[in-house]
Amino acid sequence: MSGCKPVAKPIKPRGKYKKEKGKIVDKGVYHRLVGKLVYLSHTRLDNAFAVSLVCQYMHNPLEEHLEAVYRVLRYLKKTPGIWLLFKKYEERGVEAFTDADWVGSVEDRRSTTGYCTKIWGNLVTWRSKKQPVVAQSTAEALLRALAQGVCELIWIKRILE
Repeated sequence: MSGCKPVAKPIKPRGKYKKEKGKIVDKGVYHRLVGKLVYLSHTRLDNAFAVSLVCQYMHNPLEEHLEAVYRVLRYLKKTPGIWLLFKKYEERGVEAFTDADWVGSVEDRRSTTGYCTKIWGNLVTWRSKKQPVVAQSTAEALLRALAQGVCELIWIKRILE
């Protein structure tokens, strides 16, 4: 991938991937590449969602899924200096940010919840996960994401106490 063309985003905007209809690729190659990306996503939050997306197709990877993995690799080539950095800040607060992608999955119509938390200005936890049920509206999906973010804040508060 050293001679590849870098891209600005790890996944295609509005990229929707299907589980069926396509040429199946070598599972071993796919598993190894995705496994390395999972390991890397522990320090590269910017590609965590893209990695979770390609992980959904581990059992039956198609060409379009492998292309999505290659796109993440091309994104990593464009952004080599991005990593988590912890600094000393004067502010001693705890913050959480939440969001949801209503009906983000084409197959099962489930929404995706995402949240991250900061302690004293430093990012300490983050998560992107499909919601367990189908949300009936954008508001419902956002409220479920908010509830997950509040649960994370309660957990952090208990640890800090």
